[in-house]
Amino acid sequence: MFHDSILHGDEAKKTKTAFLWSRILDTPFWAIFNMLPFILYRDLHATPFQLAVILALKPVSSIFSMYWSSLIDQKRERLLPNIIWGGFLRHLPFLFFPFIDNCWIFIAIFGFHMMLSRGAQPAWIEILRINIPEVSREKTFAFGAALGHVGDAIFPFVLGSLLDGYFLAWKWIFPVTAALSLLSILLQRKIPIRLNSILKSDSNKIKPLKELIAQPWIAAWKLIKNRPDFARFQIAFMISGVGLMIMQPALTIFYVDELNLSYTQLAVALTAFKGIGFALTSPLWAKWFNKMNIYRFTCLVTVLLCIFPYFVILSQYNIAWLYLGYLGYGIMQAGSSLCWNMSGPIFAKEEDSSLYTSVNVVTVGLRGCIAPALGSALCAYADSTMVLVLGSLICLVAVERLLTYSNFAPGEMLQKIKL
Repeated sequence: MFHDSILHGDEAKKTKTAFLWSRILDTPFWAIFNMLPFILYRDLHATPFQLAVILALKPVSSIFSMYWSSLIDQKRERLLPNIIWGGFLRHLPFLFFPFIDNCWIFIAIFGFHMMLSRGAQPAWIEILRINIPEVSREKTFAFGAALGHVGDAIFPFVLGSLLDGYFLAWKWIFPVTAALSLLSILLQRKIPIRLNSILKSDSNKIKPLKELIAQPWIAAWKLIKNRPDFARFQIAFMISGVGLMIMQPALTIFYVDELNLSYTQLAVALTAFKGIGFALTSPLWAKWFNKMNIYRFTCLVTVLLCIFPYFVILSQYNIAWLYLGYLGYGIMQAGSSLCWNMSGPIFAKEEDSSLYTSVNVVTVGLRGCIAPALGSALCAYADSTMVLVLGSLICLVAVERLLTYSNFAPGEMLQKIKL
């Protein structure tokens, strides 16, 4: 037993090191990656339609990411390859950016990267679940997420000066930061995985294309059907996500028409305030996460989301309200990221959590196909302020649902329903 505890401690240490350094090394890349739509518009004169496509790819890529994440279902020996190959393939195209000039190729690379990035998330969460004890698991994830948002608060200043000072500087910034991200593979290869799961008897058989396409959706539906406690969490999270996405087109219109914000204010100041709020409160959220029912925890996060648009509306009287609003948004996002990513292990308990996380990812894609378009349509017929208020009220519905479920713990609701 003493020997096993030493081995488990070694597993936890190597996993934490690889996870945190992966976040650190990937931070400069994500800082420039998130600016790609603006770069394409400014330097390659992307059309409004092309910008709409690249913005839609963020949520839509989550749907296709399910096929990458489904490769690891009940197969621990595929966890590390899923992460390593996903990281290698998604960063590889960026090494060739100096030789590409076609805007559509950049857009395709953007979508490919988002798909593999989200597709590898279930593997990461499952590795954290099996290698790191529950008490420190959420702290490790929160600290890693905070490191990334510290970069979000700092790197826009650095990258902004480089992009403004050197023509087409992004052509070499992308390959340099992508190569830096690839260094994390050296640490990821050292993560120990105990292979105590058994391969399914038909895992090596060649399956028909129809079955390969349908299988991830069938597995997700069975999980939702068999775990009503998890299904209710998904419903509430979906409602709040729809409210947030409906706000997005209205926020853009409000910033331009009502506040007349510059690109510098949007890309640097707001990102910095959001990053500061996220980084400062991530440890606090992690501490609360271990002590609170996940429904109550998510309810508290959603209350902060309900309040956010009113800070935006007040900013037309004083811009300080906008900065305070995005500071609060960063605080909200820190909690939201934790409950969204860690809900899989919470509901799975001792089971494989990868399918739970895959369902989380794909629901982002599903609401991303509908909610932003609905928000844009509403903005065509209503004032942007009204759409922001509507988004807040939709989030309030999610708060009511979560309060209803808050008397149950994951698993208890399932037992009561079955009885």
